Amino acid sequence: MAPIPITIITGFLGSGKTTLILNLIPQLPPRYKLALLKNEFGDVAIDTKLASNASISGVQELLNGCICCNLVGQLGDALSDLRKDVAPDRIIVETSGSAFPATLAMEVNRLGKETGDYVLDGVVSVIDVENWKGYDDTSYTAKIQARYTDLIIFNKWEHCDERRFDECLDRVADLEVDTAWVKSDKGVVAKDLVVGIDSGLARELQVSTDGHAHNHDHQHDDTKAHQSEVNVLSVTLGAPKQPASVNLEKLEELLLAAPKDEVYRIKAVVASNQVPKSSTGDLAGSETELSGHLNEYILNWAFGRWTFTPIAPNALQDVRTTALPTPPDSSRASPAPSTEEPALRMTVILARDEAVKWQKRIENSGYLRLSNVSPEETSLKIERMI
Repeated sequence: MAPIPITIITGFLGSGKTTLILNLIPQLPPRYKLALLKNEFGDVAIDTKLASNASISGVQELLNGCICCNLVGQLGDALSDLRKDVAPDRIIVETSGSAFPATLAMEVNRLGKETGDYVLDGVVSVIDVENWKGYDDTSYTAKIQARYTDLIIFNKWEHCDERRFDECLDRVADLEVDTAWVKSDKGVVAKDLVVGIDSGLARELQVSTDGHAHNHDHQHDDTKAHQSEVNVLSVTLGAPKQPASVNLEKLEELLLAAPKDEVYRIKAVVASNQVPKSSTGDLAGSETELSGHLNEYILNWAFGRWTFTPIAPNALQDVRTTALPTPPDSSRASPAPSTEEPALRMTVILARDEAVKWQKRIENSGYLRLSNVSPEETSLKIERMI
């Protein structure tokens, strides 16, 4: 078999990586087998809706760590499982928002040389123009993602004036890299620009005969530096031995109160007997069919906007997950609400040094409540993961 091409899609938290992939899928040929390897902060498999899409032939998620450092050793096993079980035409690796693409690219190169099963096709970095203040005052990780890539996709530029985009383009130029770039069309980019790149980065990041990856032209990535840029809270809310529904009005107060410079992302699986609304007011499904029944929804919040997506039946059962050991009280995603599962499983990704303040705020504010269970019978647990 020919080596499987691997496309790495990276970008800072909330840049729109998942949206880019979702919009790429309809452009692929009908018989094309696409597999996804996704890395998430926290211990909740959020984007498992991709598994129910007929064009995604296989999904694996690496949770509870970063794929470019403390989970990098599991990359080979995850790729091998996808190769054996799916035999895909391509594997997309979607990193967490703080991953270093160069480190991951070197590992893919090493695995390709060692096994002959894979070849790095390209590294794509997504930049959120609307929420990008400039490389001079944003994170070190965001700079690295824009510097070590084959293609930069400028996303969410439609929400800005031309001056904001020009400033963003200038900051990229300050990195002194000659990297191709393209604007997305509301998260859509032609597939021929994303796949078949024939990565120049792959040739630049060489693997020596001793099996170790070397980047001769670039400084080594400081994984400790990028890990310290964010804090992560794992939140569960439920009522022992009874199905419970999340109070959507109080949850929306949290979503509205989260400031962009302190809270980067909020992702959750939410059980509710009411149909939730996105920040635009759109309902997450048919109110007539879903209202009054306890259903699960995926919440995805970034920079003041959020969406709720109904979880397709059995979608969560189709996803293989691999994670670092989780605390005993942590809960895994399930295909449907039950008396054993919490009503809310949430990951909150924060700016550095914000964890203590936001843990206390969530505990004391009353933002997270159940609509059908008294506070005395409610169990709220918040744990810091990073």
